[in-house]
Amino acid sequence: MTPCEPRLPTSVCVSFVTKNESRPRFRFHLRAARAEELHRRAYNASFEHFGLAIDDVPVVWSVEYYDVLANTVGGGKPKMKHHFGENGWPATASFFGGAVAASEDQRDALVDALQDKKTEFYKEIVEQTATARPGVLRLMDEAIADPSIAVGICSAATKAGFEKVVNSVVGPERLSRMDVIMAGDDVVRKKPDPLIYNLAREKVCLPASKCVVIEDSLVGLRAALGAEMPCIVTPCPSSDVPDFKKEGASAVMDDKRGLGDGDTTVVTLTKLFPAGADAPSFDF
Repeated sequence: MTPCEPRLPTSVCVSFVTKNESRPRFRFHLRAARAEELHRRAYNASFEHFGLAIDDVPVVWSVEYYDVLANTVGGGKPKMKHHFGENGWPATASFFGGAVAASEDQRDALVDALQDKKTEFYKEIVEQTATARPGVLRLMDEAIADPSIAVGICSAATKAGFEKVVNSVVGPERLSRMDVIMAGDDVVRKKPDPLIYNLAREKVCLPASKCVVIEDSLVGLRAALGAEMPCIVTPCPSSDVPDFKKEGASAVMDDKRGLGDGDTTVVTLTKLFPAGADAPSFDF
């Protein structure tokens, strides 16, 4: 890797490095939207669109099931392949004359079509309902306003769906000031593999010890820890909440309050990166 000036990137992590005698420089990623429920609804809309069924039973992912699935498998296509591998591959009149996919190529074609249609539904749902997690945009704005901070986003979602979310929730002006933006299409292995974090770190020439990840799922936490980066978890309100601290999270936020806003603010830039510190603080 070509030598470069230490900077703060924006993948699913926060990081900082000391530059000469100046203030430490930081980088971090924030999970912006309450997206998992929107993904679930979009998958179900895609399944219904194609009339997907396993043994004549329509394929529907419940809230409870998707909570578990989201904490088990990263990425949309891997989720579907995992589900069908565990429960049987579905039949649909739209493909293969109504027969079940019989080869790997047919299975890939089916999953690709389901994912493309899911992305269409997801874009529509995002426009209508997507919102930011409490405190995310506030903390992001604090970081963007500080020249010693680099901010970025890494997502396992496909680029088409991801771009719709971040444009709607984060906004073009904030995005224009990001250092690193990566989607699932940018990597060959998705979370919980740490590849996306490692690539983002390499783009800004930072060691893993100078990064902090802010995530929302067990899959994301494991990817961060696999990259040897500390991780703060802001969990989704869920019926299946893992013990994130036991799994290795540096801090776990309340699932409703998140990072906090206004009178309920919990995490601020100065708390996360105290003046003169050479490591991030998780004493919130």
